Amino acid sequence: MSKPDEQSDRIAELQGLLQSAVDAKPFSELFDVSLDHRGAELIGDALLDALEKRGFAPDDFDAVGALTAAAVPMVTAVMHAAHARDRELDGFVMDFVYPSIKGPSIAGKRVVLLDSWLSEKSYVQTSSLVTLRNGNELSLDFSVVEHEGAKVVSIASLIGGVSGDADPNSIKVINPVSGEERNLPFVRAFDEDELRDSANASKKAD
Repeated sequence: MSKPDEQSDRIAELQGLLQSAVDAKPFSELFDVSLDHRGAELIGDALLDALEKRGFAPDDFDAVGALTAAAVPMVTAVMHAAHARDRELDGFVMDFVYPSIKGPSIAGKRVVLLDSWLSEKSYVQTSSLVTLRNGNELSLDFSVVEHEGAKVVSIASLIGGVSGDADPNSIKVINPVSGEERNLPFVRAFDEDELRDSANASKKAD
């Protein structure tokens, strides 16, 4: 774990990279940050730190899964960051092409589902369209993971945001087979609105 001052500097550095990536864009898959050598290192620690602040220490889950292609490098980043903290995490990828879970078996494991940017305003132009509200495919991802014998403990995103009256710290998913509803903790390393506000403030300062 980084010292407080060093950790603050790393967060500020990553925030700067993300502000550039989201500037004047409704959505970005953030590959220009997640596949950057420095960005990848910072992302892993930022996601683990965000999870830990919400009470999820690395010992509280066994694997991290990518909800979309954009989250695949983030899964790898979290695995490496966990290893640096003497914790071993497996990774996997969600896919609607059989097999639906690609990677080591997740049977009996506690998992965190990851995405790059998850908010009501975001859209993902991949095979997995994920939204916080009316998130039918997010519910499907959840049911697939549970069907494999794993337990989803949280959904985490590098950038996230919930507007309106929705609880900003949870996401409701519905198992399409059983109809069971569950509220899952939603963890975001950076709030979308706060990130955009910081980007606008930086522009005005310049």
